[in-house]
Amino acid sequence: MLTSKLFTLVLVVQPQRVLLGMKKRGFGAGLWNGFGGKVQPGETVEQAARRELQEESGLSVDTLQKIGRITFEFVGNAELMEVHIFRADSFQGEPRESDEMRPQWFELDQVPFKNMWPDDSYWFPLLLQKKLFVGYFKFQGQDTILEYSLKEVETV
Repeated sequence: MLTSKLFTLVLVVQPQRVLLGMKKRGFGAGLWNGFGGKVQPGETVEQAARRELQEESGLSVDTLQKIGRITFEFVGNAELMEVHIFRADSFQGEPRESDEMRPQWFELDQVPFKNMWPDDSYWFPLLLQKKLFVGYFKFQGQDTILEYSLKEVETV
């Protein structure tokens, strides 16, 4: 019986660049990613997204646009990860390093997909075009996508 756990992911996007964080420890260490994590009890998904962004990058945001939802299955793990993906186009503060993440701006044509989760290259273009999407990715380990689906939707 598969159970599902809620996660958030926030991408801070500027007209020509995107802010990513180098994950320094734990799940996905050594990969560039957006900012996010587990939704805590009593927290809405959006509250969790704001909190994680603040904790991991030092940035606060007024407006989060919910852009996508992806369910991840990892072979051998009974828990699905349901990741709610947000886009932030404006923010307050300066990105700063945390225990978990080292933020860095990337030009949009230099996003380091080779050093990111393999699924990112599928849905990132939709996020950058502000297209809403839902998806499912089944992984073997952290490197191999066994199957996936991804589609544009009207609402997330």
